[in-house]
Amino acid sequence: MRLNAPQDQTLIGESPAFLEIIDQCSRAARHDRPVLVIGERGTGKELIAARLHFLSPRWEKNFVQVNCAALPENLLESELFGHEAGAFTGANMKRIGRFEEANDGTLFLDEIATTSLSAQEKLLRVTEYGTFQRIGSNKTIQTDVRIIGATNIDLPAAADRGDFRHDLLDRLALDVITLPPLRHRRDDILLLAYQFGQRVAQDRGWSSFAGFSDDMIDALMQHHWPGNIRELKNVVERAVYHTEDEVTPIALLELDPFESPFRPRADRPAQSENTTSPAPQEQTVLDGNPIDYARTVGTFEARILQDALEKNKFHQRDTAKFLNLTYHQFRHQLKKHDLL
Repeated sequence: MRLNAPQDQTLIGESPAFLEIIDQCSRAARHDRPVLVIGERGTGKELIAARLHFLSPRWEKNFVQVNCAALPENLLESELFGHEAGAFTGANMKRIGRFEEANDGTLFLDEIATTSLSAQEKLLRVTEYGTFQRIGSNKTIQTDVRIIGATNIDLPAAADRGDFRHDLLDRLALDVITLPPLRHRRDDILLLAYQFGQRVAQDRGWSSFAGFSDDMIDALMQHHWPGNIRELKNVVERAVYHTEDEVTPIALLELDPFESPFRPRADRPAQSENTTSPAPQEQTVLDGNPIDYARTVGTFEARILQDALEKNKFHQRDTAKFLNLTYHQFRHQLKKHDLL
């Protein structure tokens, strides 16, 4: 399923997790109330926000986007609500804010969790009463804007810590759309990879796109994708741009472009040459109390597997080599400890 928005952005997927989100998004688009879009970095929160707008009754009106994390507190409030001339140093003329620009349309507040408590208080007033004031003005302005907020953090936990207003959270959370990370959308990885590859092939003027080798497909499917769809897009684009032969399936996968034997490493405190390291203390494995041998060994093995996966960026074949296991032995251990 795909959606072409005016920005030429595309939503692609066929996994159950993706289709469930699309259904939820379509239902939320019908009403006119705020929506929160939650998800890890690179999961496509901006595309979901655009879909919510362009499937809504407001689709012909403005869809205004603000990255709240990109502006300091004083500039963010001016960006959102505008200001009068002379409201502060450097305010030489009146500025129309994004709420006025988005009137009758949709305002997408990306990284909404980074807003200050002062800005949150003003956002609360807008969501409750549909009114606000420009900075430096006593005039109340009426506005009709649908707010869509997005973040990659746990907002209820942030509210419990006092970093986010509970009352604003209650107003924004009429609908909460939580996007699944790519590792929970395995059925979509190759679909997305081919789409990204075909786009780059077209940009390069190729007459066709030969796809990926079996080893690269396996690597794509095994990677953990902590950067989600954005990371997959970068990896595939890099692979296609580094390939000269358009008729042979792409076989080189570079997950980390910074990987190099000459890569600068974080400095570690150097020990004095005259300093002798103390001999390691022998540790007692058992403290004298009875233990469940099978459970203790199983927990230790699972921890080794998990640590090795993280060290090797969740690439299973590399992790198997790291542990001196065959790929099939390693997969058996993953299944044994329920890590697949």
